[in-house]
Amino acid sequence: MTDKELHISKIENGTVIDHIDAGQGLNVLSLLGIDGSDGESVSVVMNFVSSLVGSKDIVKVQNRELNQDELDVLSLISPQVTINIISNYEVSLKHRVQRPDCVSGVLNCPNRNCITNSNEPIESKFNIKDEVISCEYCGTHIEDVTQHLA
Repeated sequence: MTDKELHISKIENGTVIDHIDAGQGLNVLSLLGIDGSDGESVSVVMNFVSSLVGSKDIVKVQNRELNQDELDVLSLISPQVTINIISNYEVSLKHRVQRPDCVSGVLNCPNRNCITNSNEPIESKFNIKDEVISCEYCGTHIEDVTQHLA
């Protein structure tokens, strides 16, 4: 390592979220409810130069593994995300997220007249087909998922 390089330390156990779309690392943390207040060590690298994708963000979280609901929502923000599960400083499992057919309760419908935005006890539900995310109830499409996170 030279004086011009910055080294981010490995984590002993936890999750590394790699290949996040550049500029979305903080949205990923927000989405997962990670703010460091639980005492976990969190590292965020933004706009990291990558020969494969140009630039990307990376998030490392000590002592945390993501559940399937969290992985589903990550796939909406950044479909090419790679999840690395770290055990004893080594990658024990590596996989890409898969977009689900639908998600519930994680997005708000942008249509103010949608029943999910009324006082009715109805959880939002969005269908995902061919990169199009649409409300189950009113059909409204979402273009920028980060603007509609619940």
